[in-house]
Amino acid sequence: VQLVESGGGLVQAGGSLRLSCAASGSMFGINVLGWYRQAPGKQRELVATMISGGGRTNYADSVKDRFTISRDNAKNTLYLQMNSLKPEDTAVYYCNAAATFQNRLYWGQGTQVTVSS
Repeated sequence: VQLVESGGGLVQAGGSLRLSCAASGSMFGINVLGWYRQAPGKQRELVATMISGGGRTNYADSVKDRFTISRDNAKNTLYLQMNSLKPEDTAVYYCNAAATFQNRLYWGQGTQVTVSS
């Protein structure tokens, strides 16, 4: 599985960005898709996840009601719509695909999001 993120950039506080993650390769067994982020000097943290089958979603408290995870199956693409961005959202955002029953985990290369105050 190969994951390629895009859509990062520089935005002012209060603005919006939409991240995309294009997946290629066999997605057989992949049951969880997600977005994580890592700010300078901090550990990578979960932003949002989606169960592949039923679409159930989970969000970090810090992004609830501001971010939305979604997918387009026809395009094999995962999205993260980010609204009302804050400077503390500044980080490298990573796409993740997991086959939890097979203990396989895949990461994209990351895309930088910078929110100016």
